[in-house]
Amino acid sequence: MSEPTSVCVVGLGYIGLPTAAALATQGLDVVGVDVNPATVKTINAGRAPFTEPDLAIAISGAVSLRRLRARETPEPADAFILAVPTPFLADRTADLSCVRAATEAIAPVLKADDLVVLESTSPPGTTVQMSRWLAELRPDLVWPHSGGEQSDVHVAHCPERVLPGRIMFEIVTNDRVIGGLSDCCARRAEELYSTFVRGDLLLTDATTAELVKLSENAYRDVNIAFANELSLISDHLEIDVHEVVALANHHPRVNILSPGPGVGGHCIAVDPWFIVSAAPEAARLIRLAREVNDAKPGHVVDEVAKVARRFRKPVIAALGLAYKANVGDLRESPAVQIVTKLIEQDLGRVLVVEPHVSTLPPSLTSANAELVSLNQALSEADVIVLLVDHTAFKSVKRSALRGKAILDTRGLWR
Repeated sequence: MSEPTSVCVVGLGYIGLPTAAALATQGLDVVGVDVNPATVKTINAGRAPFTEPDLAIAISGAVSLRRLRARETPEPADAFILAVPTPFLADRTADLSCVRAATEAIAPVLKADDLVVLESTSPPGTTVQMSRWLAELRPDLVWPHSGGEQSDVHVAHCPERVLPGRIMFEIVTNDRVIGGLSDCCARRAEELYSTFVRGDLLLTDATTAELVKLSENAYRDVNIAFANELSLISDHLEIDVHEVVALANHHPRVNILSPGPGVGGHCIAVDPWFIVSAAPEAARLIRLAREVNDAKPGHVVDEVAKVARRFRKPVIAALGLAYKANVGDLRESPAVQIVTKLIEQDLGRVLVVEPHVSTLPPSLTSANAELVSLNQALSEADVIVLLVDHTAFKSVKRSALRGKAILDTRGLWR
């Protein structure tokens, strides 16, 4: 058993590419694999295919030193990291097709003593299932789900826990949970991650590691749902929920989160459903929290509709499309859902302000939404709906809002 010197990272998205760059920065030979030829070409040119602080510099340096390169198919390596999407299907169960495809892609090049790590956030049992798939594809090798400590190839799960906008920092400094299909598998994965992680490496079994990651995001989802439900109650009582939260948080043991228009992003809006699908009868609170947060965009649209009816030909300005402040990430964004529904209901002309993107997503472009500057929106709008608490919106002067109908879903202008 020897420490890995070469790594193949499958999936060069928001997690896979930073991971590949971090490994290459520590001197390992890294090949990144992605099915998108444009992504491969961009990385091999020493550029980042998406914006993330410090990522472009890391890629440029690693490529110039020939520590990092990209291609469309895997090649032999000492370790393989799978960082591919795991969205959910219409019935809210996990879509593992990308994990299965990545598994099939690496199977032909695996050899004895290799390490395979699944980083993708996955339902409990996925890592074991991946080992079973590999056993079907490579019956010439012994796999840990059946061979335990005597397996030829080591399989583990090490979920990411980073924050967009801080990925290159947190991928190094945050603690990591590593779950092996055997103790030996966990230790082998620990050797790999110790090359670039400065946080603690916490070893457990794979299914526990899978549930840990899901629990982290479900915990946040439940707390957000509490705040969002308070906002619904406050609207019913015609009081300011943000004042309720601020005053309640003066209690020394209370820390209610700020409500918002819903929950977005690739993690919190998705991961709790994986727990629900794993134990449908037991996950009652987690399911209810998801339902509360999923319903919040519709409530915001209803409130906008009430206000818009005051005007003969209303102009509605939606401030923010991203799923969180100060990023351009629109994945699962409740703001996008809200703007889409406003257009579908034909409530009036809809102006969109999103300082972190240069173009609207296709769903809104085809609907004739207008991406405009903040100044134009403030000048022309009758109704202003603040959906994202971007720093750029904090500096709006009260005089610019005078005479407008304001729906501040973030409490930014209290």
